[in-house]
Amino acid sequence: MKSQLATLFTLVFAGVSFAHDGHHEEQIPMNYVKYPYQAVYPGDNEVTADSIFSGITTFARLPWVQCLGKERDTTFDIAFIGAPFDTGTSYRPGARFGPAGIRAGSRRLTLYGGYNVPLDVNPFLSGLKIVDCGDIPVTPYDNKFAIQQIEGGHKELLHRPAFSPLGNDSLTGKPLVPISIDGKHHPRVITLGGDHTIVLPLLRSIHSAYGPISVIHFDSHLDTWKPSVFGGAPSDQAAVNHGTYFYWASQEGLIKNGSSIASHGAIRTTLSGPADYANDDASGFQRIEAREIDTIGTDGIIKKIRETVGDRPVYLSIDIDSIDPAFAPATGTPETGGWSTRELRTILRGLDGLYIISADIVEVAPAYDTNAELTTMAAADVLFEVISVMAKTPLGKIAD
Repeated sequence: MKSQLATLFTLVFAGVSFAHDGHHEEQIPMNYVKYPYQAVYPGDNEVTADSIFSGITTFARLPWVQCLGKERDTTFDIAFIGAPFDTGTSYRPGARFGPAGIRAGSRRLTLYGGYNVPLDVNPFLSGLKIVDCGDIPVTPYDNKFAIQQIEGGHKELLHRPAFSPLGNDSLTGKPLVPISIDGKHHPRVITLGGDHTIVLPLLRSIHSAYGPISVIHFDSHLDTWKPSVFGGAPSDQAAVNHGTYFYWASQEGLIKNGSSIASHGAIRTTLSGPADYANDDASGFQRIEAREIDTIGTDGIIKKIRETVGDRPVYLSIDIDSIDPAFAPATGTPETGGWSTRELRTILRGLDGLYIISADIVEVAPAYDTNAELTTMAAADVLFEVISVMAKTPLGKIAD
């Protein structure tokens, strides 16, 4: 009995030590097994619907890897990482539980095998190594330090060598070269938020490999507000929040001005006045309003996006509130009049062929969800479309 209590104390103490000292390798669940049960994804005409609710809850039952801890040398092509941060939100908190909720909502993603019919690909059987790296350790007590933690954790994953080589162009057979400015073939990182503030440190990380980046931003809000308008900026740290992070990203030169679409996924918020749009323009963004779907449809929205970002590397940021709260109620700042889950998924599939170098989904706050897990399932399905698009287009081009 004493030895069992001693072991328990050691494990608990290790968790506390991790929280204060940053030793990720000490974050070990009780009864940890080095090689836990991991699902084998079924292929064409193989057994499906086989105990998808079993095992630890990772995104889509992907292998769990301690990418920031004991397995920090593991390589991959696409990694999911959580950023459980929500102390930059202006209305309803709770997105710190977003990563766990999204993972729970993803359990049924591979119920029938994972083959994406419209995109004609199974991302889980595409030859790419896709893993779930767990969460970045984020303090809830100090926003400035938390933002540094998020940038550091993301950057450590981004600058790891990709598991798979780029290979050759499918049409010409010529070898592909990386599209990054540092000439390296980087893996993709998909971040599970967290409120939208996390995108500022994520873009700082992305800049270290790709320089100023084009951004596709699905949201019901601008998120380019001046800090003096959104919250009043009573302190330097209060000026950085989930409504101002794109303002700061533009000021820091992280965004390629003129080649970004901000809030094109359902911009429909109220404003302090027309000056908010002028500031949005100055931050380098173009807008597609939510109501445009009634006139130009999903095809028209896809066309506008593709004409704006072209063939440049692009970062994709998705706020779950781009979906109408009828379909995704569990979010920090809900706005009615948004798109349906079906419409957003259709638009995401329309990005097929773009160089999406990394992505995030944010503002999922499971405490406001229904018992049916509507929001977390929607978030998981949105990311399924994202990884399907990623699996079809390598991050390489033919050398000039």
